[in-house]
Amino acid sequence: MKKIDFKTKNEGELQKLLTEKREAVRAFRFGISGSRTKNVKAGHDLRKEIARILTVLNTIKK
Repeated sequence: MKKIDFKTKNEGELQKLLTEKREAVRAFRFGISGSRTKNVKAGHDLRKEIARILTVLNTIKK
């Protein structure tokens, strides 16, 4: 998702999306440790999306 997509969502939707992404990162890490995941770039993209969501949430709260 792009930064503009995150700005159109409200705080509740962003919190839900944040928990989903964090769960995906957790599952990704377990997949890497078990050598089931081949696409390492997906983990990088997930962490970037989490950072984008947190940035938008912090600007909403200010």
